[in-house]
Amino acid sequence: MILLAITPGQGFAPDRWRPVLRSGIDALLLREKALEARALLEAARWCRDTAPEVEIWVGGRLDVALAAGCGLHAPEDHPPVDPGLLPLSRPLHDEGQWEDRRGGAQLLASPILPSPGKGAPWGLPRFHQFLDALPAEGPRILALGGVTPGDAPALRHPRLDGLAALRPFWTGDPIAAVAGFRTAWDR
Repeated sequence: MILLAITPGQGFAPDRWRPVLRSGIDALLLREKALEARALLEAARWCRDTAPEVEIWVGGRLDVALAAGCGLHAPEDHPPVDPGLLPLSRPLHDEGQWEDRRGGAQLLASPILPSPGKGAPWGLPRFHQFLDALPAEGPRILALGGVTPGDAPALRHPRLDGLAALRPFWTGDPIAAVAGFRTAWDR
């Protein structure tokens, strides 16, 4: 199972980010919309240096992702990007987006469960029905939105590669969050 942590959008804080990077996560999405390009690039490079085993994704900034040698998470309003240019991640908010987004490296299906301010969730039956219909090959799919360690067993599906979250990694002990997700996933 892939675990992707998403930064909380409160700016680059090495003392706060280090424990999350070293918690056992597999990937980190830098979703720091308020950071200027230079500061975001410095944060991405710091993350790569601090935890070279962690895959780094930059939210919304193609220039920074290219300069840092990271993947790009292109949000809804982002202009089209050739997936051959760099690893490309996209949001997936409904089944109708699959065809246009299946050429990337990663899709963050969201929100799967109720999540404050994120609109109506997919819900588990609809999400599993969608996953059942997918080809075996294709982009990595991670479930995002309201996901906690307690939800992991119900989310598990052969076509789901892992989970993405923000709050579990930043509001408590990130090592405990990783252990909780992994233990629950393996039940």
